[in-house]
Amino acid sequence: MCGIVGYTGHVQAAPILLDGLARLEYRGYDSAGLAVRNGSSPAEVVKAIGKLYHLADKTDQGRALPGTCGIGHTRWATHGDPSMVNAHPHVSGNCSGSGSGTVESDVVGVHNGIIENFTELKEKLLRHGYSFYSETDTEVVVKLVDYYYKKYKIGPVDAITRTMVRVRGSYALALMFKDYPEEIFVARKDSPLVIGTSEDASFLASDVPAILKFTRSVYYIDNLQVGRISPGSVKFYDLNGDEVQLPVTEITWDTAAAEKDGYEHFMLKEIHEQPKAIRETLGSLVREGKITLEETGLTEEMLRGISRIDIVACGSAWHVGMASQYVIEDLARIPVRVELASEYRYRSVPLAPDTLVIVISQSGETADSLAALRVAKERGAKTLAVVNVIGSTIAREADHTLYTLAGPEIAVATTKAYSAQLIAMDVLAVQLAAVRGIITEEQTAGYLAALEAIPDQIGRILEEKERLQWFSSKIANTHDIFFIGRGLDYAISLEGSLKMKEISYIHSEAYAAGELKHGTISLVEQNTLVIGVLTQGNLFEKTLSNMLECKSRGAYLMGLTTNGNFSVEDSVNFTVYVPKTDEHFLASLAIVPLQLLGYYTSVNRGLDVDKPRNLAKSVTVE
Repeated sequence: MCGIVGYTGHVQAAPILLDGLARLEYRGYDSAGLAVRNGSSPAEVVKAIGKLYHLADKTDQGRALPGTCGIGHTRWATHGDPSMVNAHPHVSGNCSGSGSGTVESDVVGVHNGIIENFTELKEKLLRHGYSFYSETDTEVVVKLVDYYYKKYKIGPVDAITRTMVRVRGSYALALMFKDYPEEIFVARKDSPLVIGTSEDASFLASDVPAILKFTRSVYYIDNLQVGRISPGSVKFYDLNGDEVQLPVTEITWDTAAAEKDGYEHFMLKEIHEQPKAIRETLGSLVREGKITLEETGLTEEMLRGISRIDIVACGSAWHVGMASQYVIEDLARIPVRVELASEYRYRSVPLAPDTLVIVISQSGETADSLAALRVAKERGAKTLAVVNVIGSTIAREADHTLYTLAGPEIAVATTKAYSAQLIAMDVLAVQLAAVRGIITEEQTAGYLAALEAIPDQIGRILEEKERLQWFSSKIANTHDIFFIGRGLDYAISLEGSLKMKEISYIHSEAYAAGELKHGTISLVEQNTLVIGVLTQGNLFEKTLSNMLECKSRGAYLMGLTTNGNFSVEDSVNFTVYVPKTDEHFLASLAIVPLQLLGYYTSVNRGLDVDKPRNLAKSVTVE
């Protein structure tokens, strides 16, 4: 949520900033703005409401803004409505009207996050003669930096660290000072920020894709640290103002991974990239037919000593946890609880030292998941992060980290990251069962062979996508869709329903099929679409019976099952088949047709597939 970019170097900054903001559009936003400084001249601030092209038009694609040092921002409204005056960047001086134009302020800044005590800080500043033109918490923090900078006549780093001590909440903050015209100063707590350098320029952004075009050498600034960014160099400081050293990370994936590469939408490209994401994630965990978790630090002795697992996540990652619960409990016979991070962090959950808390997050920056991780650590549990972004906060703070290798995922609706997480958790389930002696070496080999066949099986599903495209055109005007299933099929239904609702805007819900009679069936009307997931043999007949109850009340039925279950066609209106595999791992196959159905339905409704309304890729605020 919210996107920050920055550049300081020896070429015009504004076009680079606009390019970076365009690569962060997936984070979600309602307004955008730039602030550029041309040497010692006052900063020029330009803002626009709505899509980024409005800002590009106002600045002639950035060419109308001279200057080689600047910051940019795409805003997701939290404090204050979407408006010109509330859009970032914000300034320490007084502004009227839109807040755009040449500003003489000493400090100009952008911010991602939420300042929880901004009302208290605002009152303090009002008493010291400051006035406010916006409703944002960002203006407050920019003016607080200005207050300390002037009151104590200190440098930017010290002014920022004093501010950080007073501020409660989360933030990634980028600031320019009039007295330091070629430098940008940054600070961070719980919101993502990455800094890159090249030979004669430096860059900053909320996420790597925004700067990958210009550099592969990046720093991940730690919590409660300050960065001082100059052309080609950067220094980092702790809260005491003492310089600290951070390691450089070399990004290995190329810029093509963050491009559409001929596909109409990123989501469709990423659906087709799932075989590769799964194959590469498997390759990092299984070598020469053996599971190897050395890089995570999870030893066999440690895995044998686990008595309970808590899986904590949000959104699609939570659905991965729901599917993994069934697999781990059945294979490894370890009790598993799956918790929403936004609930887990506020509950008094008793945790024993032999509890393993697994936090799943694509970005590794999800605010609720990060808070839940810290709660688990405070209570003495072992923690494992399953994340896709190297160097992310959750990855750094967990005791152990398992990286998925999905590459950058741009579409808001996750597909390949979900599948990579799912396969990683399946490997972990098999390893837990193996080291505890519950399955034999022969069974382990059989399970791994089934997992390694999944990429090719997904490829065969993708070859049949035209049928789903046709069916989508038939149901694109549906008002209500219910996904039902039992056991693992219920977990699949949860993710399938989310894919449908978040990008098609059709009301869609997933229910455990056995719960239909407890209220849900009263919602079924003539032509209500009911999608039944029927991949689990021992639950097949029960779920099909539930579907027929809906059909008798006028529902239109789609069945999703495995090859060979052709009798389904006698009972439903439309059937989708996936290849057979071990039933523990069918979620990896069954989800693909549901992703495609959601995608084509969104396209048929003429919607913005990659950037659905009101949603953001990485939810870094509560």
